[in-house]
Amino acid sequence: MTPAALRKLCLGFPGAREEFPFDEHSSVFKVAGKMFALSPLKAKPLRINLKCEPDVAVRLRAEHPEIIPGYHMNKQHWNTVRLDGSLSGDFVRELIEDSYDLVVAGLPKREQEKLKWVALSQE
Repeated sequence: MTPAALRKLCLGFPGAREEFPFDEHSSVFKVAGKMFALSPLKAKPLRINLKCEPDVAVRLRAEHPEIIPGYHMNKQHWNTVRLDGSLSGDFVRELIEDSYDLVVAGLPKREQEKLKWVALSQE
């Protein structure tokens, strides 16, 4: 995955915005002011920090050597995913979407409605 493709993917979610609160090299992707992804897009190898449910985070780390505890993040709730081509694009998209959904699920109902977001349990 290229940095441009990663940026496009993250910004493709409803209400997603890119900000640079830490430095000019670290893209922070937010929805309703809450971070769902962080990536130094010029890093080699490319990597991204994603929010994850704690039990799922541990399982993913055990199953995939490309997924480690979140670098400079709360290790219980964040994973760092190395995007060196070992993981499929579909799998990476699913991880990013799960992070986005986890953040949106914690937003007030009014914000969720603005995003036209539907919880998986309601589908």
